[in-house]
Amino acid sequence: MVYKLTKDATPEMLKAAGMDPYYVNHDKALFYENAAGVPWTATYIQAKGDPIADLYEDIAAEEKARATYQWLIDMTDDVDIQDGLKFLREREIVHSLRFREAVEILKEDREHKKVF
Repeated sequence: MVYKLTKDATPEMLKAAGMDPYYVNHDKALFYENAAGVPWTATYIQAKGDPIADLYEDIAAEEKARATYQWLIDMTDDVDIQDGLKFLREREIVHSLRFREAVEILKEDREHKKVF
């Protein structure tokens, strides 16, 4: 989507859009960073080692992604971009639901006495 939106942009157009610092550092290549320009890092991945706690962390990440997709949808009037973002948003919702189901399965299993 980013490539599609920037592939025909000239350096002057990127500068007018406020993307000149990004262009200077990365040309039109994807470089994972947030909207404030903070690069992605593996420290964003949280893991406790407890399956239920980790699944709740995953649920939170999916919900944050869903919210971000919605905000992006709200920022554009391009129907094709909106359609792609809506697909991605719905995928996050399904992921969140599956993680919630997994939490419930683990909670039920936790209540059963285990005899070895």
